[in-house]
Amino acid sequence: MLEIKTFTFGPFFTNMYVVHNGQGNVLIIDPACSNPYEAQKLYPYVESLKSKILNPKLSLIATHGHLDHLWGAKALCEKWGTPVLMHEADIPMAERMQEQYDLFGVYRVAEAFPVESLKSQISNLKSQMSNFELLETPGHTPGSVCLYFPEDKVLFSGDTLFRMGYGRTDLPGGNWEQLCESLTRLFELPSDVRVYPGHGDPTTIGAERRPV
Repeated sequence: MLEIKTFTFGPFFTNMYVVHNGQGNVLIIDPACSNPYEAQKLYPYVESLKSKILNPKLSLIATHGHLDHLWGAKALCEKWGTPVLMHEADIPMAERMQEQYDLFGVYRVAEAFPVESLKSQISNLKSQMSNFELLETPGHTPGSVCLYFPEDKVLFSGDTLFRMGYGRTDLPGGNWEQLCESLTRLFELPSDVRVYPGHGDPTTIGAERRPV
């Protein structure tokens, strides 16, 4: 059974999830931990998992390449010696983080962090966490993805689908037609699938299903 711990971090109130099923892999979804105060909340929890999981393997996964989902990427990569995994279409966005800071008026100097293709690591992730599917859901960004756990009926939707809303498409790389197609595919999932979005409260597919 999937165990999910939610942290809400950063100035954009980004939901960061620590997920495991007790068998090996620990997924940190959207590394948004942005300062030492937040790290004091995150690090002890992650370290506590070592008493529950034998030789846990930590993976950092970004649902897309926007700055608010990657605030803590450099620090967490250094902390646990692992890259951030994301869809290859959003890797250029992550590598040009200063452009995003400038766009949003964030007075911060971008620091490079290691990034690898999420799709290239799917087999490794599934070997430790078999109940796992990667859904490509472009629209909010070209490389937006959702992580789906069908046996647990859980979907981590990033900024594609929210409670009573969906991702914006007016930022660079956004595409309204693609987002509509992605939402249509998500709405084909069972109604009782619980949705954990990138911002705001959880919801279900049934509660959000509507024509798009």
